[in-house]
Amino acid sequence: MAGQGSTGNVIAALASFFIPGLGQLLQGRLLMAIIQFVLAAVLWIFLLGWVIHLWSILDAALFKPK
Repeated sequence: MAGQGSTGNVIAALASFFIPGLGQLLQGRLLMAIIQFVLAAVLWIFLLGWVIHLWSILDAALFKPK
């Protein structure tokens, strides 16, 4: 993927909108995808999963490959 603002990042952000961590998985960042998915699942029990969900969307949208 080209970087911030690229079509790939927009698609990844949209994927993370539906399932936290899915966008990171599309970007090839398996560990971050697992962390965000698990954190969102655990925190939704306490009604705080929206925080991780939002972080997941922003992280996918603003990702810049090294």
